[in-house]
Amino acid sequence: MAAVTDLLDRMPVVSNLAGFNRNSGSRLERFIFNNRLLFVAFCMVLTVGLGYGAATRLALNASFEKMIPEGHPYIQHYLESKADLRGLGNVLRVVVETTDGDIYDPAYLDVLKKISDELALTQGVDRAWVKSLWTPAVRWTEVTEEGFRGGPVMPDNYDGSGPGTEALRANITRAGIVGSLVGTDFRSSMIVVPLLDRDPATGNPLDYRQLARTIDGAVVAAHESARIRIHIIGFAKLIGDLIDGLALVMAYFAVAAAIAAAVIYLYTRCLRSTALVVACSLVAVVWQLGLVAYLGFELDPFSILVPFLIFAIGVSHGAQKMNGIMQDIGRGTHRLVASRYTFRRLFLAGMTALLADAVGFAVLMVIDIPVIQDLALTASLGVGVLIVTNLLLLPVLLSYLGVSGAAAARSLRTLDAEGRGRGLAALWNGLDRFTEARWAWGAIAVTAVVAAAGLVVSADLKIGDLDSGAPELRPESRYNLDNAYITGHYALSSDQFAVIVRTADEGCLKYRTLVEADRLAWELQQVPGVQATVFLGNAVRQITSGSYEGSPKWLTISRNQDVLNYAAQQASVNNPDLFNAACSVMPVIAYLSDHRAETLDRVTARAEAFVAAHSGDDVQFRLAAGSAGIEAATNMVVREANHMMLLYVYGAVVVLCLVTFRSWRAVVVAVVPLIVTSILCEALMVVLGIGVKVATLPVIALGVGIGVDYALYLLSVQLAQQRAGVPLGLAYRRAVQFTGKVVALVGVTLAAGVVTWAWSPIKFQADMGILLTFMFLWNMLGALVLIPALSRVLLGGSSKARS
Repeated sequence: MAAVTDLLDRMPVVSNLAGFNRNSGSRLERFIFNNRLLFVAFCMVLTVGLGYGAATRLALNASFEKMIPEGHPYIQHYLESKADLRGLGNVLRVVVETTDGDIYDPAYLDVLKKISDELALTQGVDRAWVKSLWTPAVRWTEVTEEGFRGGPVMPDNYDGSGPGTEALRANITRAGIVGSLVGTDFRSSMIVVPLLDRDPATGNPLDYRQLARTIDGAVVAAHESARIRIHIIGFAKLIGDLIDGLALVMAYFAVAAAIAAAVIYLYTRCLRSTALVVACSLVAVVWQLGLVAYLGFELDPFSILVPFLIFAIGVSHGAQKMNGIMQDIGRGTHRLVASRYTFRRLFLAGMTALLADAVGFAVLMVIDIPVIQDLALTASLGVGVLIVTNLLLLPVLLSYLGVSGAAAARSLRTLDAEGRGRGLAALWNGLDRFTEARWAWGAIAVTAVVAAAGLVVSADLKIGDLDSGAPELRPESRYNLDNAYITGHYALSSDQFAVIVRTADEGCLKYRTLVEADRLAWELQQVPGVQATVFLGNAVRQITSGSYEGSPKWLTISRNQDVLNYAAQQASVNNPDLFNAACSVMPVIAYLSDHRAETLDRVTARAEAFVAAHSGDDVQFRLAAGSAGIEAATNMVVREANHMMLLYVYGAVVVLCLVTFRSWRAVVVAVVPLIVTSILCEALMVVLGIGVKVATLPVIALGVGIGVDYALYLLSVQLAQQRAGVPLGLAYRRAVQFTGKVVALVGVTLAAGVVTWAWSPIKFQADMGILLTFMFLWNMLGALVLIPALSRVLLGGSSKARS
């Protein structure tokens, strides 16, 4: 207890307000606390208004275009040619499987027709480009003695009879769609459903939540049965599943909040102060969500993490304020004076920590992916809100309600007992040892070894997906099971990497253009992970050969322009997506076995080498389109942003710490534990098989911003003591007693809350829970162990603390 008294002896005990100067303190303190009632009323009005906005205006949705880096050259090339590449963007693939018989069963075909028609008429579907066995655009062609003959795969006079079924069977074989639109076992067929970016009726961005619900209701629920199974994959379905899972995500957030409240209450045994800490943190979340709604932003599955982070940061700062006020009240200080004392001691540290958090979020704006930029903006708003709710509103509310006398007395009895070697004294005394040279150098040596090992492991950190299917979901999720079925029963996957060939009008029919594209297709075909390549030249060869009685020697790209023109004209009838109407855009499509990071890197490297060597003024090869091409561009942006983002975060943290501590040595003490945490977090991602992608990229930067809070609160008190002439060991002990114990409390509390996410059915949330648990705990341990150890080396004397 004496240590605490020494720490706070500059703040006289004032039990009666008559003995307190209301005009003392900073201008901000006087403005807030001398107008407490007006300030509380203002916050209440703001809470009601922003809460109403959050409840009535906030929407959950996602956007395909917001998930891609629009500034990347690949994406710009894709967007320039988007109107000519309808099947290479945002596409749903719906596979209808029969468990009894095959696709030639009339009952199956009747269900397939209904599903195909319903999908084509669904709002947001680009119906002109829908493909299925029932759409006229899916055609067959054959060579006869009279020339080419063809028509729709589904016979015009199909009536379910034996002759109609035989005609369909023959047409499917002649069309060559087995493995693309028809399953290799003839027990399923695919419906390809391109989507529009905006709802044509309203002009608003496509509502993926509504689209997924419509498809689940009108297609899956209406037609799936014991005989019919429906498998759906695509960005829209993935986002729909993630949004549907958000209700459970919210339940995990509620569990985390309840755990935080329970742990804080067990520490304080004061219901009112615990309720105020949690309430102010929830108010911050309400304000943040309200501002997001009024500014016209939407929450998506990848930014749903932000509200909890705001809550977690709020709890961290609120617990520090509550602890300081409780100690003052325990000494006999009036609750209003205690609140103002704590405001004076901790406002600067809290403000700096929140600014560091805000910077940690704000630097994400440099990443050229709109969904991350939106996350950065909304999170920065939330941190800005915390300055009001947890640094200002909470002390004001505690000045009215205070803490229970029993809780305040108990906190001082605990401190007194620890001062006499009881309670947790062994733990705090153990931490004190790290201010001794032998223990300090030992801790630093162990940390260096661990960090070096982490660097070795983190060298294998991959950019992009490491698993097939959707890594955001569990392997046993419906989406990933559907993806596994489609991959196993169709020769051509949904992972398409397309190189865009641009020429002058009619240029794609030129012999040189087709030969160069053929060379590219052959190059890509040799890359491991490429199943097949498709482009106009494939159809030209077949049609040319067919024009000459099917002779194999004509299975080539002819030099005769008239032959090429005829072949291309025939190809456009059956495959209109092989080139555009002006014949100036032609994709060379590589179908990949998966979209794992290694596969995309191999294909991209080979394609870029070819493009660099073969592009010219008359024929330009541009990367890239297709789902795999877009993901490759996204991976490039993520790879570039990963270390640049950390550089910016650490640069900002260093500047803020330097302004706060006015000592480069203290900055090193504060930042080194954060660097070690970042290294180990990347190593943990390697061990857990988590790649760096849009969903995971922000976590490491956020860990730095939140982690610096611990160092700021602990080191600010320690430095103040050292500069007053107190030896390092005693200065650190007082810092631990005043703020360090709450650092440990908050670290354990937040880790206990987020670790529950590990059981979430949404895998990326489970991954985030594991990573955040690790970062919360390691940042806490780093602050409590490495700060005294590094302080012994760098801040051993009070003079060093000043420089």
